[in-house]
Amino acid sequence: MACIKGAVITRKRRKKTVKLAKGYFGAKSKLFKMAKQAVMKSGQYAYIGRKQRKRDFRRLWITRISAAAKLNGMNYSTFMNGLKKADIQLNRKMLAELAISDADAFTALTEKAKATL
Repeated sequence: MACIKGAVITRKRRKKTVKLAKGYFGAKSKLFKMAKQAVMKSGQYAYIGRKQRKRDFRRLWITRISAAAKLNGMNYSTFMNGLKKADIQLNRKMLAELAISDADAFTALTEKAKATL
């Protein structure tokens, strides 16, 4: 029986890793050992970044809602509390969009929130 070596599979795996490291600086894009480390680290950064993106957008929406609420004479926490008591269920993304694009609708929401408090 013939001796089977893993050269083809090994080359394929290494080429895949080096291809993922394309565009990296210096030896990280050329040499397998360094490319492997760089790809692993970039994968960790990408994983962490997917979690951070959600936090960053929520923080941005809250800042926008807060700024628009202050223009209408309320702070963020009392505005959100008023909406909750008025049983208005809009998420922060939609509230931020209303604050930017439709100021009249946001003012109406602010008035409803004030009325229920």
